[in-house]
Amino acid sequence: MKTLEGIAASPGIAIGDAFQFQAADLRFERRRVDDPAAEWRRFEAAAATAAEQLAEVCDRATAELGPEQAAIFQAHLMMLEDPELRVAVQTAIEEQGLNAEAALSDAAAFYAEALEALDDEYLRARAADVRDITGRVLGILLGREAQAGPQAPAIILARDLTPSDTVLLDKSRVLGFCTAEGGPTSHTAILARALGLPAVVGVGEEVLAVPAGVTVVLDGAAGRLVVQPDEPELCACRERMAAATALQAEAQRRAMEPAVTCDGHRVEVVANIGSVRDAQAAVQAGAEGVGLLRSEFLYLERSSLPSEEEQYRAYRDILEAMGGRPVILRTLDAGADKEIAYLGMPHEQNPALGVRAIRLCLARAELFRAQLRAALRAAAGHNLKVMFPMVATAGELRAARAALDAAREELAAEGVPLPERLEVGIMVEVPAAALMADRLAREVDFFSIGTNDLSQYTMAADRTNAQVAALANALQPAVLRLVARVIDAAHAEGKWVGMCGELAGEPLAIPILLGLGLDEFSMNPPAIPMAKQLIRSLEVAAARQVARAALELNSAEEVAALVRARVPGV
Repeated sequence: MKTLEGIAASPGIAIGDAFQFQAADLRFERRRVDDPAAEWRRFEAAAATAAEQLAEVCDRATAELGPEQAAIFQAHLMMLEDPELRVAVQTAIEEQGLNAEAALSDAAAFYAEALEALDDEYLRARAADVRDITGRVLGILLGREAQAGPQAPAIILARDLTPSDTVLLDKSRVLGFCTAEGGPTSHTAILARALGLPAVVGVGEEVLAVPAGVTVVLDGAAGRLVVQPDEPELCACRERMAAATALQAEAQRRAMEPAVTCDGHRVEVVANIGSVRDAQAAVQAGAEGVGLLRSEFLYLERSSLPSEEEQYRAYRDILEAMGGRPVILRTLDAGADKEIAYLGMPHEQNPALGVRAIRLCLARAELFRAQLRAALRAAAGHNLKVMFPMVATAGELRAARAALDAAREELAAEGVPLPERLEVGIMVEVPAAALMADRLAREVDFFSIGTNDLSQYTMAADRTNAQVAALANALQPAVLRLVARVIDAAHAEGKWVGMCGELAGEPLAIPILLGLGLDEFSMNPPAIPMAKQLIRSLEVAAARQVARAALELNSAEEVAALVRARVPGV
């Protein structure tokens, strides 16, 4: 028995045979061609086929995962059609007489290396996307495809998996993923969480030496792969899986019941969504509302801005799907890791700290105006609230509220039905906002804490960089202290606080957040039944003790160990 340690990327336990996934063999002969025009046509045909394949993958991803995850493939399509890349390939073919494989490989290597040389980690990560697209076209030119997936249920081991590799695998035969490379925000991790499959990433080269067909145990929560486990290990894992299955069944049976602690304290458990399909899934999972409606879904997978009317219809459809439950709409959060090419945003050395989210909306008044008008129209007769992302100062909040007031005045003058009152909040995801929460609380109706960005900004650790991503753990005491400060400041002003970052659905965090006084827990729909079940097992007094102890610790690891020791079953 051997245990390989990696990064926990998606929770769950799986026992099964190891399947070593092999990417397509893309080795080729570098040669000169006699007919460059025919070679260029050959490249164009391969690129067109790749575009057709990507469109099919995008459709499949939309059906299986939703539009937000499918946007990965829309971005790949845009890269494939990039004029500079195509001109570089054409020039190499026509002027140097290279074969299409060599011309494409050289051009892609140039762009990938240029991206990897940049200071910005997000743009460096895009080099992998360039190589993914290049590999698809090369595979078509060479007539080679990636290895087929497993013929029976198995745990997929690989150096890394491209987004299309992950989506195209037959999910009925995939028990989980374990990769040598990648971080918690890699495509493999993101897609595994969306699919509800356990995943461990960043294990290192050793995982590639695991023989195919041997029994392995994958623990996505602990971040480990056990190779050829002995019988005691297998028995322990089977017991944990059986207990988890029974708990999940009970949680699902009670999914529609409220989340009330043992001592009678009720909190709201709501959903993070990005489409009508997500809204329907949220209702089925027992969501009491929507704590985060990601409006970006309307801006992705297209080449131009959505109209006000299109936005209005989309918001209205989601509100109707939620059947009167409250829905919090986050205004456009574009920039950083949410690139929207047609917005023509200038290159920034560090886009995570640049013109993004509310900063972009305030700079693009017409873009913001259309969204606010659509939201106000949709709110008439429905329970819609609006929140602004990445607010760092009271000035930004006031400017955003002024834009909302102006949109309301316009619509009122046009005789459009409007809500009597629209609750307005902000996402607290910048340390400055957390530190100024006592002042900001006077000017909002609620806060929603976005721990994904709050963690990376607090810890100065890019969550897309596998080398430092572990630092951007929202269980870090520094982050928890900011969360506590925000909740206390809001409650002092009689305002409520939700959380829509991934921490809200993390079982290890729920007792702490309950003890800190969090009012609303918002998470991906599949996590809702289990979160409610865990809350029902807790007492507020005990949770407060755990929270106070957690704030005095020194690391995320110590916090996790504390919760495991004090709270049974997490």
